[in-house]
Amino acid sequence: MSFGDPLVGQIAAFLRSIGIEVRGGTVTGDTTLPGIDIDHGALIVDEERLLYPGDLLHEAGHLAVAPPQTRAALVHDVGKDGAEEMMAIAWSYAAALHLKIDPAIVFHEHGYRGGSQSILDAMPNEGIGVPMLQWLGMTFDRKRAPDAGVPPFPHMVRWLREA
Repeated sequence: MSFGDPLVGQIAAFLRSIGIEVRGGTVTGDTTLPGIDIDHGALIVDEERLLYPGDLLHEAGHLAVAPPQTRAALVHDVGKDGAEEMMAIAWSYAAALHLKIDPAIVFHEHGYRGGSQSILDAMPNEGIGVPMLQWLGMTFDRKRAPDAGVPPFPHMVRWLREA
């Protein structure tokens, strides 16, 4: 499935390449983010209702940091756990930079309860969620990256949480 918006297409291609299913479809009813739903671990994208393409990376971040044994069972609102919310924020920031997308597209002024700028200010300093992603072995902070022989966050050594 291809998408009309090139940014949505770029994001969808990346997500598919790391193992997150993305499908076009009709999203009805109230959802956490307009035009996006989650159906058994897959992102459903309704381009007609999608207001902010960067929201796809944030929702994908929730899927990426979910335990693999439960990922395929996730439906609708997956952002109820505070720790996973912080990890999804860090993950989506790293994904935006990986895709060479301005992180402000993900952390737009209409999201994050007015805290988008605070997130954008904190992330270059390994802010929100990075310690938890490191604990899961998905990235390394500046202190531990040299010992692991990899670049530090926002570089990801693994895009999906393993067991």
